[in-house]
Amino acid sequence: MSASNRSLAAIFSLVLLSCMQCHAQLSSTFYDNTCPNALSTIRTSIRQAVSRERRIAASLIRLHFHDCFVQGCDASILLNETSSIESEKTALPNLGSVRGYGVIDDAKAEVEKICPEVVSCADILAIAARDASAAVISHNLLLTRMKLGRRDSTSASKTVAETDLPNPFDSLDRLISGFANKGLNTRDMVALSGAHTIGQAQCFLFRDRIYGNGTDIDAGFASTRRRQCPQEGENGNLAPLDLVTPNQFDNNYFKNLIDRKGLLQSDQVLFNGGSTDSIVSEYSNSPRAFSSDFAAAMIKMGDISPLTGQNGIIRKVCGSVN
Repeated sequence: MSASNRSLAAIFSLVLLSCMQCHAQLSSTFYDNTCPNALSTIRTSIRQAVSRERRIAASLIRLHFHDCFVQGCDASILLNETSSIESEKTALPNLGSVRGYGVIDDAKAEVEKICPEVVSCADILAIAARDASAAVISHNLLLTRMKLGRRDSTSASKTVAETDLPNPFDSLDRLISGFANKGLNTRDMVALSGAHTIGQAQCFLFRDRIYGNGTDIDAGFASTRRRQCPQEGENGNLAPLDLVTPNQFDNNYFKNLIDRKGLLQSDQVLFNGGSTDSIVSEYSNSPRAFSSDFAAAMIKMGDISPLTGQNGIIRKVCGSVN
């Protein structure tokens, strides 16, 4: 090969590599040509699910969050247990508490009818979280720029799920460092914690808090919560994370923290004389600031180590590898 031909070949290779890298990037228009009705189909499915059970909105947001914090946003949390896969569903932070798998399965089935093996389960998780938020929020949530193009993993990691996912007993420092390890800053962490403005928690997750002698909890609030969470016995009784507007995605969660009415310890540490007090105060006074930052943090979280390009697969069924 002549020198000029080698140069042309080298240039072509660089251009090809550049194009491959371009195609591997997430994009809000990823399915515009390959499955133009994907987003509307998923939206309809999610809205139907939320209309049947409003609580499922919180579950879908949490499902996306618990996926992205383990191996990245790759739908690994949806994989069922097999001889070669140790499912994340059985990890302690997920077992008996993470839900919404059936809603994702239903949305995937609807998309498969119109575009077989085109839309990934990882993207459906992201879209579902976006649309679930929009379905219950009290004001406009700007998540229209949700980026797509993720592919699905062929593996899961129960071990990483048990080490990397935040837990309801975490200190503020642990929360900040855990989110930082995923590329999310302190403001992202506080904004994403605001998802606890909807949803419920099981009794055993907050029992110590409401029966303790801490000064960081309102006495009346603790007394109210004890009615459905006896000191011994029932572990699975549910309580709303936000007692005032439990089914509305709003900024009342942050007002609760200022009033020392955070249900979980990991909630109240956000406003307890630490570095995040000012952010909580800001969000408590400005629904717009909260919703804007929550939207930005959700998009940023969706960028955690996605599989793109030729990496990963498009699963036909979200619970199993093709």
